[in-house]
Amino acid sequence: ENYNFDAEVATYENLQSGNSDKYQYILPSYNFNRNLTNNFLNGSIGLNSNGNNNLNNTNILTSNIVNNLSYSSNNYISNNGIKNNFNLNLKNLNSLGKNSTKYKSSPQIELMSIFELNTFLPLIKEEDKFTNFLTPKISLKFNPSDMKNHTNLDRTVNVDNIFNLNRLGLNDSFEEGKSLTVGLDYRKEKIDNINKYFELKLGTVFRDKEENFVPKKSTLNRKQSNLFGQISNNFNDNFNLNYNFSVDNDLNTFETNNVSATMILNNFSTKLDFVEFNGEMGDSNFITSSTSYQFDDSNFINFNTRRNRKIDLTEYYDLVYEYKNDCLIAGIKYKKTYYEDRDLKPAENLMFTITLFPLTTFEQKADDLVNN
Repeated sequence: ENYNFDAEVATYENLQSGNSDKYQYILPSYNFNRNLTNNFLNGSIGLNSNGNNNLNNTNILTSNIVNNLSYSSNNYISNNGIKNNFNLNLKNLNSLGKNSTKYKSSPQIELMSIFELNTFLPLIKEEDKFTNFLTPKISLKFNPSDMKNHTNLDRTVNVDNIFNLNRLGLNDSFEEGKSLTVGLDYRKEKIDNINKYFELKLGTVFRDKEENFVPKKSTLNRKQSNLFGQISNNFNDNFNLNYNFSVDNDLNTFETNNVSATMILNNFSTKLDFVEFNGEMGDSNFITSSTSYQFDDSNFINFNTRRNRKIDLTEYYDLVYEYKNDCLIAGIKYKKTYYEDRDLKPAENLMFTITLFPLTTFEQKADDLVNN
C-alpha cells in the first residue's frame, strides 16, 4: 500500500544487428517508487530508485543506480484565475562502465537538479449547446547541471508530452540548459455529451542557446524547436479524425504527419493511419489499415495490412477469425509477410490459437498440426 517495487532479469535479441552483437542481457534491473508525504510546504515529495546491469554488443557492460527525489507543489491560483505550480527534482547517478563510451571505467557519483515553473490561464465560454475551453500555458525549465551526451538518441516529442518534466524519457540525465515551452489548448465540446468534441493543441520550445547533448531527433536542441500540434474531431458517432503534426521552425516544412481516421457502422469498423517522417524526425512513410466485423457477442473477424510507401512495398497481410467467451479465445490466423531483413524472411502461415484465461495461450501452425 505504501510503495511499488519490481525487478527483472531479461534478454533481448536485436534482429538488425550482426550475429555476434545482437544479444542484450539485463542482469538484473529494479525499480522502486514511494510517495513520502503529501503535506510538505503545500506540496508532495516522492522517491524513486532504479538500477540495472546491462551487457550488450558482446562486451560493453554498463551498471548504474539512479536515485530521484522530487517535489511537486500544489496549484496556486491567483485572483484573476492564473494557475501556477512548480517542481524540483534532484538526481543522484552512480555509474560504472566497461568498454563503454557512456560511462567511465571507474565508479562515478554525480548529482543533478532541474527546476520547473508552470503557468496556465484556463478560460471558459459557455454557449447554448457547447462549452469552449481555451488554455494558454507556459513552462520554464532550468537545469544548472551537466547532461550526458544523448545527441543521437531516438527520442520524439509531441503535444501530449511536450509539457512533461521528463519529456525526453531520460533516466541518467536531466534536459540541459534553460528552456521556455509555450502552448495553447482549445476544446469545444457538447454540453450534454463531453465525448463529442473538437480539440486543437499547439506547443513549441525556445532556448537561449543550442544544446548539443539534447537528442537531435526531438528538435529540442535548437533555439526554437519544431511547432508541434494535434487536431481531433470527434463530433460524429460514426466517424472521428485525428491529425498530429510538427512543422519546422521556418513554418514551411512538415517533418511529421500522422493522420488517423476511424469509421464505425453498426458491427463494422475500419481505421486508416497515415504516418510520415521527414528531416530531423526521420525518413519513413507508411499507410496502415485495420478492418473488423463483429458477427455477434462471441464471433469476430479482423483484417490488417501495412504498406511502406517509401520502398513501395506491402509489408504484411493479417486475417484473423476469433471466437470469445469469458474464459476462452479460439482463433484462426492467416499471416503473409513480404518483409525481409536478416533473420526475418517472407512467409505465409495459417495458425490455430487457443487462449485459456488466465492460464496460457497455445499457438500452432496448420502444417505442424497436420503432421503431428
